[in-house]
Amino acid sequence: MKDQLQALEKEALQKVEDASSLKELQDVRVAYLGKKGPITEVLKGMGKLSKEERPVIGELANKVRGQVAEAIDSKKAGIEAAELEKQLAEETIDVTLPGRPIPTGGPHLLTSIVEEIEDLFIGMGFEVREGPEVETDYYNFEALNLPKDHPARDMQDTFYITDEILMRTHTSPVQARTMNMIKGERSVKMICPGKVYRRDTDDATHSHQFTQIEGLYVDKNVRMSDLKGVLDRFAKQMFGEDREIRLRPSFFPFTEPSVEMDISCKVCNGEGCSVCKRTGWIEILGAGMVHPRVLKMAGYDPEEYSGFAFGMGPDRIAMLKYGVDDIRHFYTNDIRFLKQYHQA
Repeated sequence: MKDQLQALEKEALQKVEDASSLKELQDVRVAYLGKKGPITEVLKGMGKLSKEERPVIGELANKVRGQVAEAIDSKKAGIEAAELEKQLAEETIDVTLPGRPIPTGGPHLLTSIVEEIEDLFIGMGFEVREGPEVETDYYNFEALNLPKDHPARDMQDTFYITDEILMRTHTSPVQARTMNMIKGERSVKMICPGKVYRRDTDDATHSHQFTQIEGLYVDKNVRMSDLKGVLDRFAKQMFGEDREIRLRPSFFPFTEPSVEMDISCKVCNGEGCSVCKRTGWIEILGAGMVHPRVLKMAGYDPEEYSGFAFGMGPDRIAMLKYGVDDIRHFYTNDIRFLKQYHQA
């Protein structure tokens, strides 16, 4: 039995030495150290030995089992280390290579224009206010001196939800709501950006949905010259310090007097070209002094307070500033167009 154990030890150690993979090594472990292995079979036959031989053979059997197990563990560690080294060699990453760029988006051109205008007017002391896009007829029209039978409503036909609820046609209702909330107790200096809706047929210069920014300044002793100064600063900031402005008489129900503001054409510097239709000027926005009736409806005393208001379309400003020839480009989500202006 002693010779048998020594032969098994030699045989098992040779098998361990010859094993070249973890699977082969596991097969050796099962074959020699498993419950049905030869070493276990030898131990089962110890009952036939004398009392003197049992301790000797038992000690030898345990020694053989331990040496084989130790050899298997040592070989396993070597195989695992070799496999890891091979894997690292095959999967080497050159950390000196630049990383693959991850495409990132950017702000929409209209968002950039709106934020630029907001920053400009905040710098002049205006606050930014917002209001609902689904508006009442009263705030959208009547509070702005446009009663139900007023013909000027035809120019702002919109989408009605009920007879009294509609999609706002301008952001002026935010001005009316703000003045109503203050009730003539203090001055107000604000701009209100947002989306507006009109029943327009979409073409290169018209859209049923577009953005608008309207401004309002109401205080004591506000004059038309104040309005001109604010608009002149706006034009030079947006289009260049060499831009000139002019104010032309116009009509808006909520302002009196009313004006249209033009800027000198930056293409021809006022000389006249196809862009400005040979006039040297490009219409940019409407403005005027707040109508006394609008002030009175909002709780202001028109004998004590005066103010000016203006309204502009960021869509049009973006088209003029960046040479965009079709307003629909802003809303069709063509990435090829939009990504040109991520740094605008």
